[in-house]
Formats: sequence, C-alpha cells, structure tokens
Amino acid sequence: MGRQVGRFGGRKIDTAGDGVFASFDGPARAVRCATAIRDAVPGLGLDVRAGVHTGECEIIGDRLGGIAVHIGARVAANAGSCEVLVSSTVKDLVAGSGIKVADRGIRALKGVPGEWRLFAVI
Repeated sequence: MGRQVGRFGGRKIDTAGDGVFASFDGPARAVRCATAIRDAVPGLGLDVRAGVHTGECEIIGDRLGGIAVHIGARVAANAGSCEVLVSSTVKDLVAGSGIKVADRGIRALKGVPGEWRLFAVI
C-alpha cells in the first residue's frame, strides 16, 4: 500500500491495525490510488475496501483530523469487499477525470450529521 500511496503522490498519515490513512493533494489521485490497491490485491489473497472523501482538515502535529477525516473513515466503513466508495463531494470534484462511479444510495454515517449519497468506483 505504501508504494501505491507514493506512486500517486500521497502521504501516509497513519496506520491502525490493518488500515492505512493517507492524504493526497487532489481527490482523483486518492481514487486512483485506492483502485490500484483494490485491483492489485486479489492475486495476493487479500480483501480490501476503501473510502475517499475530501474536505478541510485540521493539522495536528504531523497528523490530520477534523470532520473530513471522520467522514472519510465512515465512507470506508460502508464499503463492501473489494469496493472503493466515494462521497458525493468527491464524485463532483472528479467529473471529467475519466473516473466512473455507480450510485450506491443514501446512507447515514455514524457520528456525522445528515445523510450522505455514496458512489462505488467502477
């Protein structure tokens, strides 16, 4: 995962158990990284899921925090096996990039106000 994060210009921020949290300077790079990881792991016998959201983050030392980070984690928690889910914010920002998505419906994200429409990267 670390190689793919670097390949797409990201920065690994944190790991927790078997999860990786990374930041990117644009949502399309984050989506492309997540899909590259998803597409690479079946041959390794691994099962991954990923979530991508973009928004304002708080810089806390060398870590990131804030509601955007929380939303990204909740988007990932809604992803199924070998699925990359993105928020509607990401979907709108990557328009014209060639990234294709399928509507996965409206979900409540634990600890986040309101309802959120999520999309699977295809």
